[in-house]
Amino acid sequence: MFIKKNQTTLAAAKQAELKQFSLESHEQIFSQLQSRISGLDEAEVQKRQIQYGKNTVRSQNTLPAYRMLLGAFNDPFVYVLLFLMIVSALTNDRDGAIVMAIMILLSVSIRFTQEYRSQKASAALTKLIQNTTAVTRDGLTREIPMDEVVPGDVVNLTTGDMIPADAILLKTKDLFVNQSSLTGEAMPVEKKAEFDVGRLSDEATAFDYPNLVYMGTDVLSGSGLAVIVKTGPATFFGDIAESASEHHGPSNFDTGMRQISRFLIAMMMILVPIVFLINGLTKHDWSQAFFFAIAVAVGLTPEMLPMIVNSNLAKGALAMGKKKVIVKSLHAIQNLGAIDTLFTDKTGTITEDRVVVMQYVDALGEKDDSVLRLAYMNSNYQTGWRNLMDQAVIDYMQKHHTEQAEIPDDLNKIDEIPFDFDRRRLTVVVENDKHQWMITKGAFEEMIQVSDYVLINGQVTPMTGALHDRLIATNDHLNEEGMRVIAVAYRMDVHEQSIYSVADEHDMIIAGFVGFLDPAKPDAKEAIQLLNDHGVHVKILTGDNAVITQTVARQVGITNPAVLQGNDVDDLADSDLAKAVGTHDLFVKLNPVQKARIINVMKGHGHTVGFMGDGINDAPALRQADVGISVDTAADITKEVSGIILLEKSLLVLEDGILEGRRVYANAMKYIKMTVSSNFGNALSVLIASIFLPFLPMLSIQLLVQNLIYDTAQMAIPWDNVDDETLANPTPWRAEGLFRYTVLFGPLSSIFDVLTFAFLWFGLGVGAHAASIPWQHLFQAGWFIEGLFTQALIVHVFRTRHVPSLRTPASGVVLLSTAAALLVGLLLVVSPLRTAFDFGHLPWLYWPVVAVIILAYLLTVEIAKSIYVRRTGEWL
Repeated sequence: MFIKKNQTTLAAAKQAELKQFSLESHEQIFSQLQSRISGLDEAEVQKRQIQYGKNTVRSQNTLPAYRMLLGAFNDPFVYVLLFLMIVSALTNDRDGAIVMAIMILLSVSIRFTQEYRSQKASAALTKLIQNTTAVTRDGLTREIPMDEVVPGDVVNLTTGDMIPADAILLKTKDLFVNQSSLTGEAMPVEKKAEFDVGRLSDEATAFDYPNLVYMGTDVLSGSGLAVIVKTGPATFFGDIAESASEHHGPSNFDTGMRQISRFLIAMMMILVPIVFLINGLTKHDWSQAFFFAIAVAVGLTPEMLPMIVNSNLAKGALAMGKKKVIVKSLHAIQNLGAIDTLFTDKTGTITEDRVVVMQYVDALGEKDDSVLRLAYMNSNYQTGWRNLMDQAVIDYMQKHHTEQAEIPDDLNKIDEIPFDFDRRRLTVVVENDKHQWMITKGAFEEMIQVSDYVLINGQVTPMTGALHDRLIATNDHLNEEGMRVIAVAYRMDVHEQSIYSVADEHDMIIAGFVGFLDPAKPDAKEAIQLLNDHGVHVKILTGDNAVITQTVARQVGITNPAVLQGNDVDDLADSDLAKAVGTHDLFVKLNPVQKARIINVMKGHGHTVGFMGDGINDAPALRQADVGISVDTAADITKEVSGIILLEKSLLVLEDGILEGRRVYANAMKYIKMTVSSNFGNALSVLIASIFLPFLPMLSIQLLVQNLIYDTAQMAIPWDNVDDETLANPTPWRAEGLFRYTVLFGPLSSIFDVLTFAFLWFGLGVGAHAASIPWQHLFQAGWFIEGLFTQALIVHVFRTRHVPSLRTPASGVVLLSTAAALLVGLLLVVSPLRTAFDFGHLPWLYWPVVAVIILAYLLTVEIAKSIYVRRTGEWL
C-alpha cells in the first residue's frame, strides 16, 4: 500500500515515499487506492470507514475537574505532609494532624483553582465549527463532514475550502494554497496537477511538490480535483498531532523541584531518627520522644512550600492575565523566568504575517513611482483572484498616494489575459481618451523573455546586453534582501480592437520591479533587545527559506547570519547538533520533528528553553519546550500543548512574563533558603539540647505552633519586592548551593540558640530547678520567643543580597505580616493564653538579654551574607 506509518521520522522515509507516489500516473494512483474518477461506492466507503476510522487526529482533551484536583496533590512536600498527618492521626496527635491538613488543603486549593480557571479560559477560545468538503461518490458530488472522508475519495476544491486530508491533485485551475500552518512560509503556494519534476531542486521537500496537498491547509484561490490518499493519524497533520500528544518530559521547574525535594527529604530522614533516638534514650519516654520527632519532622519540612510556590505562581498568572495573557499551567510562569534561550517561529510572531510593498524600483534599482503606478493599474483592474501581492499593491497605493504615482484619469478596462502557470504572468489592458495601456506583471524570468525595451529615466531604451545584465543584478539584489519580486512591463496603443491574446505579449518595455516582504513587527526589535538584556538568547526556527529569514533577522537585531538547514539537522548527531545550535541563531526549512529535536538537544545540554509558535507545525516543539507559548488565533492543537497563550502577538508581553517568572522564583527561593537554613539550625539546636537537657527543649505542640505562626507570616512573600540583580538573569530551579547555604547559615543560628540555652540555664537559674515543671515551661517559653523572633526577623536579612538589608526594605505586606507574627507569638507567651500551651512566665531580665542575642544574630548574618555573596557571586 501507499505510505507506511513511521513515527520516528516525519521528513525522511515518509516524504520520500510520498514524493515517489506523486510521480505516478493517475491510472496507477487509482489502481493502488482501488478507486476511480467517479468516486467510491457507499459499500466501499463503509468498509474503509471501519478500516481507517474517523478522519480526525489525536490531540489533548480538556482534563476533567477531578483529574486536575488529583494532579494538584502531586507534589513531594504534599506527600510528606500527608504521611506525617496520617502518622499523627493514627497516634492520636489530633492537633498536629489538623494543622498539617490545613496546610495541605490551602496549597492544593490554590493550585487547583488557578489551573481550572485557566483551562476554562483557554477552552473558551476554541470555536467549534462544522467543516465540510465536496466529495464525489458514485458519480454524485455532495458536501459531507470532513471527518467522514476516507482514502480513495475524490474531492472538489474551491476558493476558501479547507483541505480535508493528504491528497494528490488530478486537475487544477489557477490553484493557490496556503500551507503556512505546516511550513511556516507566509506566501501562497502554486499547486497544479501536471508539473515538470526537473524544475524541482534536489532539496525539495514533499511540501514543494505542486501536485500534493495536505490536511490543515486551505485553498486561497482557484479550483482543483484531488484524490485522498491518507486520512486522520496517517496524514502529516496526524503525525504532528501524535508527536505533540506524546509524554512531555520534565520541565526545568519539575527537575529543580525534584532536586530540592530530594535534598530536604534526605535531610529530614537523617535528622529525625537521630532526634527520636537521643530523646528516647536520654528521657526514657519513647512516646513523648516519638511525638517530638514528628514535630521536628514537620519543622524540617518546608510544609508551606507548595502553598508559597503556588501562591507566587497564581499571583504571577493574575498579573499576566491583566496583560492579556492566559496562563494554562501555573508552572509555566516560573519556567518563563528560567529560560535562557527563546526559540521563536518567524511568521506571525516576529513578522506581521502579511505581505507589504517594500520597494518599487527601475531597472537600475532606483525608486520609481511610475513602476508603482503601473503595478497598481494591473492589480486594481484584473478580475481574477487578487493574491496577497495584488492586495499589497492596492493597499500601499491607497495609503501612500503621491502625485508622482497618480494614475491616468477615466480609465476603462478593455481586456485581460489571466495568469497561468506556464506564462507566470498576468496582463490587463485599460484605456482613457488618450491611450490604451497594456500592462503585464509576473515572474522576472518570464517577463524578460517577452521584453525588448527598458524604461530608463522616462526614456524607452532598446534592450542591450549590459541592460539585460543590470536587470538581472537588480532582481538578484532584491532577492538577496529577502523580498519576493515581480517585474512590471507595458506597451502603449498596441491596436484598436478590444480583444487581446497571449500573442500580444511581446516587444514589451520593462518598467522595473516591485519587492514584497512580510515585515517585522514594529516592537520586535525592541523586544528582542530587552530579552537579550535580560540574558535570554533569541533564535529563529522556521520552515521558510534562508534569505527571507536572514533579512527579517537583521531587521529585528539578530546579528548572527549563520543558517542551518533542515536537511543538515537530519545529518548531524546530537552532539554535533548541540555545537551547531550554539553557533547558529537561524534554522530554516525545518519540519516539525526537526524543530522539536533542536529544542530537546538544547535542553539536554543544560539550557532552559522556551518556544513561541502558532502553526500546526509548531505543536511538537511547543510540547518539548520547558514552556510553550502560543496565541489565541493559533490552531487548536497548538493552543492545547502550550503553557501560555497570548491574546496579543507581542514579544514585549513575553518580557513582562519573564520578569514575573523571575519574581516568582526569587520569592519562592527566599522561603526555601530561609526556612531550610532556619529549620536545619533548629534541628541542630534540638539535638544539642536533647543531649544535655533532662527535659524536652520545646513541647511538640509548641514547635508546631511556632512553625504555623512563622509559615503563615511567609504567605506574604509572593508580594515582596525583588532585587534588580535577581531580575537581570535567568533563574532556573536548582538545588546546587542549597547544601552549602544550609550548612553555613543553619549552624550560625544554632550558635545563638545555644547562647539562649546557656542564659536560660545559668542566667535565669533553670539549671538549678531542672526537675521542676514550671521551670521547664519557662525554658520552653524562652526558646519559643527567641526562636520565633530570629526566624521572623532574619527573613528581612535573607530576602535581599544587599548589605545592609535596610537599603532595600521589604514590601509593606511583608513588614505587616512579620509584625503580626511577632505580636501573636508575644501574646501566646505573655497573655493568659500561655497556660493553654504550657508556657512559663518569663522574668523581666529575660527581655533585654534576648533582645541583645537577637540583634547580635542579625548583625552576624549580615556579615556572613556579605562574605558569601562576594565569594560565590550568588544569593537567591
